[in-house]
Amino acid sequence: MNRLALIVMAIAMAASLTACNTVQGIGKDIEKGGQAIGKAAR
Repeated sequence: MNRLALIVMAIAMAASLTACNTVQGIGKDIEKGGQAIGKAAR
């Protein structure tokens, strides 16, 4: 049972790290889009 719990925890940690990187990437894309809009407005 302990081995199963360890495997589940490892998968959950990997999934959370992947999600964190994805959210960070989306934030960067939105920031670049905002910068482009700001440059176009000048």
